[in-house]
This record gives sequence, C-alpha cells and structure tokens, in this order.
Amino acid sequence: MTRHTLDANATQAPPANSTARVAVASFIGTAIEFYDFYVYATAAALVIGPVFFPQTSGTAQMLSAFLTFGIAFLARPLGSAFFGHFGDRIGRKSTLVASLLLMGICTTLIGLLPGYDSIGGWAPALLCLLRFGQGLGLGGEWGGAALLATENAPRGKRAWFGMFPQLGPSIGFLVANGLFLGLALGLDDAQFRSWGWRLPFVLSAVLVIIGLYVRLKLEETPIFAQAIARHERVKMPIVELFAQYWQPMLLGAASMVVCYALFYISTVFSLSYGVSTLGYSRETFLGLLCFAVLFMAAATPLSAWASDRYGRKPVLILGAVAAIVSGFTMQPLLTQGSTAGVALFLCLELFLMGFTFAPMGALLPELFPTRVRYTGASAAYNLGGIVGASAAPFFAQKLVALGGLSWVGGYVSAAALLSLLAVLCLKETRHEDLNRIS
Repeated sequence: MTRHTLDANATQAPPANSTARVAVASFIGTAIEFYDFYVYATAAALVIGPVFFPQTSGTAQMLSAFLTFGIAFLARPLGSAFFGHFGDRIGRKSTLVASLLLMGICTTLIGLLPGYDSIGGWAPALLCLLRFGQGLGLGGEWGGAALLATENAPRGKRAWFGMFPQLGPSIGFLVANGLFLGLALGLDDAQFRSWGWRLPFVLSAVLVIIGLYVRLKLEETPIFAQAIARHERVKMPIVELFAQYWQPMLLGAASMVVCYALFYISTVFSLSYGVSTLGYSRETFLGLLCFAVLFMAAATPLSAWASDRYGRKPVLILGAVAAIVSGFTMQPLLTQGSTAGVALFLCLELFLMGFTFAPMGALLPELFPTRVRYTGASAAYNLGGIVGASAAPFFAQKLVALGGLSWVGGYVSAAALLSLLAVLCLKETRHEDLNRIS
C-alpha cells in the first residue's frame, strides 16, 4: 500500500467513538474536575482555615486557606506540560485516564488528612502537597476532554461537541454545593467542622471510578489516529509550542481569564463574604448558589450554539463586554440588604461564566495543529487559571478590606477587559481545519 493510499484511507476513516460515548467521557471528567476543585473551594471558605491553621487569627486563617486554594492553580501549567507531552506523543485516551486518576486520588486523600491538632505542622504541609497533586492532574484533564470532544465532532458542530466538557462545571458545582448544603442542614457546626466537611472529598473516589470505567472504553480520536498514520508527532511538543505557537497560547490564556474570575469571585469569595459579613447562614447562601448555577448551565448550550452559528469571536466579545459591566453591579446588589439582590448578582455572574466558557471548548483546540494541540490547549487553559482564579479569592479578600466590594467588582471588570483585548487580537477559528499541519 502506498503512502498516498494510507493518507487517503486515514482521512476517510469514520470516527470510532459514538456521540453518546464522547459526550459522557468528555463531560464526566470536567464534572469531576470542578466537583473536586469546588469541594475544596467551599471547604476553604468555611472550614480549612480553622482545621489546618488554628494557631492564627480568623482573618489569617481565611487568607491561608485561600493561599492553599491557589497552589493547585500554580501546579496546573506543570500538569499541562507533563500530560500534554504524553497526550501529543502517545494519545488522548491513556493520558485522560492518568490525569483523572491522579486528581481523584489527591482529592480523596485530602478528605482523610488529619488536622493540625492531630499531626501539627505536617497537616498544612501535606495539604499543600495534595493540592499540588490535584493541580497536576487537573492540568491535563480539561485539554484532553476538549480534544476528545472536538476531534470527534462533525464539521460545523465543534462548539456544540466542545460544549460537553464545558457542561461539566455546572454539574460538578451543583453536586458539590448540594452535598455541602445537605451537610449544613443535617449537621450542627461542631459535627461539620469535625468530620462532615470530609465526606464530599471521600465521595470523589466513587465519581472517579465511574469516570475511569467510561474512559477505558474509548477509542483514540480519529484526528490523532490520522496524525499517527501521517507520522506527524514531534519529540518535544512543548518546545515546538513555545517556539512557534507562543502567541496563540498567550492570547488563549488571556481570553480564559474572565471565565475564572467570574466563577471564583461569584462562588468562593461571595460565599465567604456572604456568611462572614452579610450574615447569611451557610445553608441559605449555598442554596442561592445552587439556584444560580442553573443559569450557568443554561448559558452553556446557548453560547455553544451561537458560536457555531456566528463564530467564536462575536460571542466572546459580547460576553466579555457584559462581564465588564457586571463588575459595577457587585457592590450595589450585595450590600442593599436584599436576598433577591444577592441572588440576581450570583445568577448574572454565573450566566456570564457559562456564556464565556462554552466557546472555549472549541476555540482553544482550534488555535493549534494536531501535533501540539493537547499541550497548547491545556497550557492556554491553565495559564489563564493562574491569572483569573489562583489568587482571585485571596486578592478579593484583600481588596474588600482596602476599598470595599466596589474594588472587588473592579477586579472582575479588569479581568473581563483583559480577556476582551485578547479575543480582539485572535483570529476567528470557526472554519479552521483540525487536520492542518501548521
């Protein structure tokens, strides 16, 4: 058989994975990802400080808890480089299985980790180590899930298929928040601080087993299989990425910042502020967040459909402009003393998060050729997380002490402006060929 015939056959080969299998396998990983991260984020807002940093003041406990929250985001680019290398060299399937396993093991172990009262300084040290491991696993998770979806998508529906991993955060958030809400309703404060907060971490093991079962049944994506047949793999994808594709990587990262800022300011910081300053009970504010996340879930398919219909850039520009404006609503809506105002703010911010997040499932993979796509999409996604999310709750806590909620709203608007400028500099990718060589 000639090389020409081999290439032709590879190009015409039908996808080996059914739409249902692609949807479930790409969705479940990001659902577990956001479940794991939001379980920790909620615990950081409510209990991590007193359990692991009891020797400090209440404010210092909160800041320390939010710093441990940020550690995982600093590890994510390293995870994207590590898992991206094997994803571009060996394949999407095996790398997705490994990243999910690492992330799930670390989350479960956090739930079993003794507190400061039991093992002293080892407790915060081991907590930081497990958070770092979570970040490493997460660094390879989203990129692989997005590629699994988009590289199996039919022409003209890449954003719709890329929506599957983007729906994961809504479900993961809802499950995590629902568990904490149930614990808040069923346990008193002493029980919750003693052992109740650990249950969502341990239950992550069940979700990981389900995710592994689904992913082990996958076939390799057809586009990567064709790249193997054409001998297009490179020895060091990250070297080629930084040598030839650093600009789309940085622009893609900047375009992601608004998604992270909207999500973590409206959930982690708002939860902490609502309980500690506005006087809401844990269960009331968690209930508000469970309601608001439904708007994020509703915005995701709407935005994905629109970005297939009109292009990635118009949708993202509209979302970023709306997010800039939304930052100015934070102070009046959260401080007017109305539960309806708080709910409106949370619904608005999470709707905009879903609206700006959905097109990323297609946009970031479309920025890179197959041989560096896993590494490039993962790097852009996770570098954006460092700017938009790693220190967002920490800085928000500092900003509210310095200038009030209006300064925190300004943080959201500034993040949205950065993403808007990045999107304006990107080319439209809706019609890009994922089989392209460069």
